[in-house]
Amino acid sequence: MTRFRYLIAASLLLTGGLAQADIAVVANAHSGVSQLSRSDAINIFMGRYRKLPGGALALPIDLAPLKARFYQVLVNKDLAEINSYWARLVFSGQGTPPQQADTTTEVTALVLHNPSALGYVDIDHVTPELHVVLVLHE
Repeated sequence: MTRFRYLIAASLLLTGGLAQADIAVVANAHSGVSQLSRSDAINIFMGRYRKLPGGALALPIDLAPLKARFYQVLVNKDLAEINSYWARLVFSGQGTPPQQADTTTEVTALVLHNPSALGYVDIDHVTPELHVVLVLHE
């Protein structure tokens, strides 16, 4: 029995532990956005679109602790590739990266107080005030 427990523990370590939760892209309920396509999310968070589908100016918000997972799931790029991408755009004057938030509470506050804000949180941290417009599955 001890060997069996050791094998389970070793496999969890090798696979990174238990499966991680889905990521919810969230918007203000008054944003006019009822849902967002994956393509729209890519274009907004990668700076290609500056407006929400309803026409309002988009304010994308990155959640620092979830940022690496989000971009890996969204565009299959690691954080170094995303940072390099934004460095090129900023240097050439072609865009500005999403606003940074350090906590889920900060993302929630920004989204709730700005109809143009679009953020993402772990699906387990979605509150009733947040309007989920897209769910990304790992």
